[in-house]
Amino acid sequence: MISKVQFQSELQLLISNAIREDVGTGDYSSLACIPDTAHGQAKLLVKDQGIIAGVELAKMIFEYVDPKLKVKTYIEDGTHVEYGEVVFEVSGSSQSILKAERVVLNTMQRMSAIATKTNQYAQLLEGTGAKILDTRKTTPNFRVAEKWAVKIGGGENHRFALYDMVMLKDNHIDFAGGITRAIAKTKEYLKANNLDLKIIVEARNLDEIREILQSEGVHRILIDNFNYEDTKEAVKLIGSKCQTESSGNINEKTIREYALCGVNYISSGALTHSVYNMDLSLKAF
Repeated sequence: MISKVQFQSELQLLISNAIREDVGTGDYSSLACIPDTAHGQAKLLVKDQGIIAGVELAKMIFEYVDPKLKVKTYIEDGTHVEYGEVVFEVSGSSQSILKAERVVLNTMQRMSAIATKTNQYAQLLEGTGAKILDTRKTTPNFRVAEKWAVKIGGGENHRFALYDMVMLKDNHIDFAGGITRAIAKTKEYLKANNLDLKIIVEARNLDEIREILQSEGVHRILIDNFNYEDTKEAVKLIGSKCQTESSGNINEKTIREYALCGVNYISSGALTHSVYNMDLSLKAF
């Protein structure tokens, strides 16, 4: 994953672009009917249940819109919430609260949905030794928030993007002329460009597992779209030579069985691409 400094930089880019997109030249609905001297307060109300996420990001959004806004937090990120609970209250300029409202809700609703789904998967893995990972199957320009939500829900982050880890998947392997050649060329490239990046290699069958194991320097083998028995055999072949990761259409019904095959990680794109937003609202009072 990327550094904390870059993570914060990505968050600031997300916030500034989201406000630019939503506010543009001005929130004319508020400017037209609410005096710029008016002060108000609003509460973040839960109308659903699950794991709340995005509280800290909401504070950053309010700070960006108006540093004078004050937020009083009652429920922290990662907490299970029920219908009717109040997560926080925000007070200050009424215009500023309204300007930030939709961006706060959009981010928190999606982040909470992702954290909730991740938490469900993490609970299914309890006692197996396997950890749940996210993927790059994220919403464009919202990845940093979605990966943060996965962490809040109890999951682990995979690589952030194409530049912080090497993952040789089927197309890379085929275009490069095979597994051994792809790994060798990758190691040469990393050395020539003074890059210290971990290498993950995808395997489509047990023969590819065996071929990958002939090369040094592979950090993890991605055991992709294997059945249970072949996954167990793959884990046995790999042993302690490198890490193992299962992926490929794994869902709530199959995730624990794959974990019991002995893999270190299970990655799921569903954590970020197949969720329904948590119902939240920001109500003036």
